[in-house]
Amino acid sequence: MKEIQAIARALTASRSQVSALATLVTVEGSSYRRPGARLLVTDDGTRLGSISGGCLEDDVLARSKAVLASGRADTVIYDTTTENDLVWGVGLGCHGVVHVLIERLPPNPNWAVELAANFTARRTTTLAVTHRSADGTHLGTRLATGSDPLATGGNDVFLDRIAPPVRLVIFGAGDDAQPLARLAGELGWLVTVADPRSAYATAQRFPSAEAIVVAPAGDLAARVPIAADTLAVVMTHHYVHDVPLLRALLPADLAYLGLLGPRKRSERILDDLAREGIAITPAQRSRLHAPVGLDIGADSPEQVALAIVAEMQAVLGGRDARPLLERTRPIHD
Repeated sequence: MKEIQAIARALTASRSQVSALATLVTVEGSSYRRPGARLLVTDDGTRLGSISGGCLEDDVLARSKAVLASGRADTVIYDTTTENDLVWGVGLGCHGVVHVLIERLPPNPNWAVELAANFTARRTTTLAVTHRSADGTHLGTRLATGSDPLATGGNDVFLDRIAPPVRLVIFGAGDDAQPLARLAGELGWLVTVADPRSAYATAQRFPSAEAIVVAPAGDLAARVPIAADTLAVVMTHHYVHDVPLLRALLPADLAYLGLLGPRKRSERILDDLAREGIAITPAQRSRLHAPVGLDIGADSPEQVALAIVAEMQAVLGGRDARPLLERTRPIHD
């Protein structure tokens, strides 16, 4: 997500700079990146993104220069299915075949402008990337339409559905919330920090946060963006703050809800809410991750942040967070 956000910003920031965009469009077998990975190369040599773990980038960069010079798009096939990789001379051994489209982009391409606007408006964008056409033309990226005119007739089109950035709301602006906000920002997530204490919830303490909200604990949930795709974690460290927050958040339609603190503390909060007459459904209870985070032996604030982000990513990806060593199915669906 962070990669495509940065590429969209770069493409819409300049009115004069041309660039070459490499898009990974198909994968057969194993590959470090999946379809939709992109590498942008501007005419001044700036690079954004990647299409592999670093093994293919040098060749893609060389081909990008040729595409920039000629203006003709090129689809390149990289075959790394054998350990004895004499072509690349580096023994890639990834056991996959990947197809990469490299195209020359004008300044401010229409699809990038629309994509950037949709990120702001939290709308999903579908891009159509034609990487093979029957007549050798029409290669490139554009906005997809309901009935794509190039999706038939011998053309190969990769449809890339790009959702808006993940939104995370952190209720609590203590010192341990700072590494969580930083790590989420590194993933390209949009972070809101909310806390009743104005001395803690500041832009200086959370420079990467999209928004800072200060209000009484009972009003915080109503003052922040809450939607079905929102992740939320409560970490105020104050029981009197956590109770009204859980009261408001448990019934909300959230993608994830976590509560920092020991299990006994979490159960006490739920018992208090039940005594207030608040009915907590089994679905609401199962959606609450309390204690929050994966069991990785976390101790420091940074390690706790890693445990929390890892659990949230597993929920977003529909995974159970077990070691990949134990996975019997392919890593990528």
